[in-house]
Amino acid sequence: MLTDFKRIIRTGVFNFFRNGFVSLASVLVLVITLFMVGSLVFFSAAMEAALTQISGKVDVNVYFVTGASEDAILSIKRDLESLPEVASVTYTSREEALETFRARHENDFQTLQALEELDDNPLGAALNIKAKEASQYESIARFLENRNNAASVASAGQIIDKINYYQNKVVIDRLSRIIDSAETLGLAIVIVLAFISLVITFNTIRLAIYTSREEISVMRLVGADKRYVRGPFLVEGFMHGVVAAVIVLVLFYPLTYWLGGAAERFFGSVNLYSYYLAHFGQIFLIIILSGILLGVGSSYFAVRRYITKKYLKT
Repeated sequence: MLTDFKRIIRTGVFNFFRNGFVSLASVLVLVITLFMVGSLVFFSAAMEAALTQISGKVDVNVYFVTGASEDAILSIKRDLESLPEVASVTYTSREEALETFRARHENDFQTLQALEELDDNPLGAALNIKAKEASQYESIARFLENRNNAASVASAGQIIDKINYYQNKVVIDRLSRIIDSAETLGLAIVIVLAFISLVITFNTIRLAIYTSREEISVMRLVGADKRYVRGPFLVEGFMHGVVAAVIVLVLFYPLTYWLGGAAERFFGSVNLYSYYLAHFGQIFLIIILSGILLGVGSSYFAVRRYITKKYLKT
C-alpha cells in the first residue's frame, strides 16, 4: 500500500507539471473561486462591524422625577443589568445632567440665565440603556413600565418620568428590519456564490480530466484498480487547490492594504488590512481548506464518469 501510495503521488505531481496549460487554467479558475470565498469573509466582517456600529447608536433613555431617590434609581439599574436582553446601563445623576445641559447650551445666554434664576436643579437623573439586539428594546420598555406601575400600586409613588422608547420606536423598528434583511441577504449571497464557484470549478477540472479520458479507459481495460486510476487526479486536484490558495493569500495582502483605509471610512469601524493581519490564521485555514475541498472534490466527481463500465462500453 505504501508503494502504491508513493506511485499515486508521484504520478499526480508528474501529471500536474506535464499538463501545464490545463493545470494553469484549473488553478486560475480556483484562484477566482477562492478569491470570491475570501472576499465574502471580508464582506461579512465589514457588514457585521457596520451593523454593530449602527446598533450601538440606538438606545433608550429613562428619565426620573426630580424627587426620585438615588437608591431607588440604582435599584432599577441593578434589575436592568440582570436582564439577559440588556448589554449595558449607564447612570447619570442630576448634577451630571445639569453639567451636560450647561455645556450643551454654553452659547445660549438666555437659557443659562433662566437656569440661574431657578432655586433648584430642574433636571432629574437618567439611565441610558443599550440592548444586545435592537428588537429587544420593546421588552425592556415594558419591564420599566411594569416596574413603575407596581411602585404606584404599592403607594411608593412613580419615580419614572419618561421612557423615550416610544419616541424612537419607528427608528428602532426600521433598524431591526434593516439588520435582519442585511443578514438574510448576506447569507443568500454566500450560498449563491458558493454554488456558482463549485459549478465553475467542477466543470473546469472535469474538462482537464476529459483530456485524459483515453488514458483512463486503457488503464481500466488492462485491469487497473479504480483507486489507482482516481488517485493521481485527486493529487492533481489537491495541488490545484493548494497553489490557488497560496496565490489568493498573497494577493489579499497588497489588496487589503490598499483598500483598508477606504473600507474603514465607508463601513466606519473595520480596516480590512488590520483585520487580515489579526485573523490571518483563520483566513488561511478557510482559504486552504476551501481550495483543497474544491480541488479534490471536483476531481473525485469528475473522474467517476471515466472509470465506470458504462463509459468503457461506449
